[in-house]
Amino acid sequence: MNASPQKLDQMPLSSDALLAQLDEWGLGYVLHEHPPLHSVGEAKEVEAAMVVPGENALRVKNLYLRDRKKRNYLVTLEQDRKIDLKELGAELGVGKLSFGSPERLMQHLGLFPGAVTPLSMITGVQNEVQFYMDAAAQQADVIYMHPLVNTRTVAIRRADLTAFFERIGCEVNWV
Repeated sequence: MNASPQKLDQMPLSSDALLAQLDEWGLGYVLHEHPPLHSVGEAKEVEAAMVVPGENALRVKNLYLRDRKKRNYLVTLEQDRKIDLKELGAELGVGKLSFGSPERLMQHLGLFPGAVTPLSMITGVQNEVQFYMDAAAQQADVIYMHPLVNTRTVAIRRADLTAFFERIGCEVNWV
């Protein structure tokens, strides 16, 4: 399965509903529509045209992970950061990590592979998903991410993303 438009009706919260919620809360973003993105490489090609020159921007990749105790984690990192799951598990103090299945991804974050995003914590907080974000985000002015689908990217100011996490009761753990 992927985040193709044909399957969007299976999601508990649509991208449009999420964006409407951001609007209702007064949280700003710039929306970009594009063909489906399936990799960091594809995202880099498309996002290069989105980034405003001189903007202190962070583009991210997202990992939905589980530990041996079946606890769920969403880890958002700068898109070029190298990942070693063993080292990451040790850094988070949770032991061995593995990728969660597409079924668990839908169950716990409400989305399909290819569209994992910090914004999915709107569902994840209700399902006890623990959220970790790259400390580099604390220095960025704007962070680029999918709004629950891989055919859209939003540029959201760090302050608005922080306000989003506060609104949904999401604790951000920095890594």
